[in-house]
Amino acid sequence: MNNIVVVGSQWGDEGKGKIVDWLSSKADIIIRFQGGHNAGHTLVIDGTTYKLRLLPSGIVRKKKISIIGNGVVIDPWALIEEISEIQSMGVEITPNNLIISETSNLILPYHKEMDEMREDLAKKEKIGTTRRGIGPAYEDKVGRRAVRIMDLISEKNLENRLENALSHHNFIRKGMGKQIFNKDLLKKDLLKIAPHILKFVQPVWKKIDEFKVQGKKILFEGAQGILLDVDHGTYPYVTSSNTVASSAATGSGCGPNSVNYVLGITKAYTTRVGEGPFPTELKNEIGEHLGSVGKEFGTVTSRKRRCGWLDAVLVRQSIKISGINGIALTKLDVLDQLDEIKMCVAYDLDGKKIDYLPATLEDQIKIKPIYKIFEGWKTSTKGIKDFKNLPENAKNYLSEVEKFIGIKISSISTGPERNETILIEDPFDI
Repeated sequence: MNNIVVVGSQWGDEGKGKIVDWLSSKADIIIRFQGGHNAGHTLVIDGTTYKLRLLPSGIVRKKKISIIGNGVVIDPWALIEEISEIQSMGVEITPNNLIISETSNLILPYHKEMDEMREDLAKKEKIGTTRRGIGPAYEDKVGRRAVRIMDLISEKNLENRLENALSHHNFIRKGMGKQIFNKDLLKKDLLKIAPHILKFVQPVWKKIDEFKVQGKKILFEGAQGILLDVDHGTYPYVTSSNTVASSAATGSGCGPNSVNYVLGITKAYTTRVGEGPFPTELKNEIGEHLGSVGKEFGTVTSRKRRCGWLDAVLVRQSIKISGINGIALTKLDVLDQLDEIKMCVAYDLDGKKIDYLPATLEDQIKIKPIYKIFEGWKTSTKGIKDFKNLPENAKNYLSEVEKFIGIKISSISTGPERNETILIEDPFDI
């Protein structure tokens, strides 16, 4: 029996939602372990589209337990809104199928405002955040001044925690010429919504241990992508959390021996939202074609995604950093009508050929991709469910991808629907 971690091997938006939903048919427990409501997963099930931000993808399946781990930062109002939205679509959400860690940190209104102020002041140096307070909330966490979900239980404790946090934030706000935050009003608002959140709260580490003893299959669901990891991504144009597979343990409260298989979701081309280096970006009609056919708009922000050829160098680097055992390749069908397809297999840095992404931002901006070119297949792959039915040129492309990155392609997505998938190797059966 395997417990599986699903991570994105690029800059996010790889199609993790569909793959997690598909895997969750075999899983018993689905856990979100990092990020916040800046992450968007879109599921298309029997023609119905579900857009999830905080809720694990397994929530739309019956008889599954979804968990929001301690590594996730939670905007309580956004969570309540999302629960209500998904419930209105006929999905049951109760304490029986949703558990929230008591040690999860809260995103509060002053975090969002701080995020907005920083991005506005940064101008050309802006990171391109979703302006939802994710970064400032994580800063409070490591600064040991965060308000956690458990603090909602006690009015006295909440008062103390808010006092501590606002002594920091209001000092900064004064310096920026902003009005100080009203502690009493915020406390009142939090106590008002507390019952709607606390009914889902349990010690997640304890529940996971119980599930392991019971032999339950656990699926850990990552958000964003490895190239946005705060340590291993294209810093400073990264998210504020660790997106690598090892974060599944720290972000949920279980040991690394709880993970048996790491599945990396990889798009057949590359996309990126926001600012930052992008060696294979296409600012031409092909880039526009990929964006249009692939419907490359953010689930959370609706921002248009930047598009480019598959950067296999970066995918291979993500595989090494995150210990990925196999990849699920998504959106193959988006490439169907292209005359030729390119894959980045190395970089040119000041006339020197290198096989990895350099660490410095200056070099990341300077590098030029070196491509291997493939003949397109010029026929539809949409909805194909058997590998042997793929066009020969598509098979050749996939074989070369697999050979270059050094691990197996375990599945291929040929459309947004749950059943539009070619299964080669089931991670739960290995």
